[in-house]
Amino acid sequence: MFEFIAENIGTIAVVAVLIAIVAAITVPMIINKKKGRRVCSGGCAGCAGCSMSGCCRPVRKKKKP
Repeated sequence: MFEFIAENIGTIAVVAVLIAIVAAITVPMIINKKKGRRVCSGGCAGCAGCSMSGCCRPVRKKKKP
């Protein structure tokens, strides 16, 4: 078992780094989704043709004081 790990330590390290990167991207998205925050960036010029139009909420206008 230790021979396998010793021979493949580079591959194991690369896979561990990739898993950490994927987790760093997906975990905040899951947390935001559970809190009801937007998943999409909202940078669309118009949501009519956007594939993520179902997740966007209407932009609230701020009340004037």
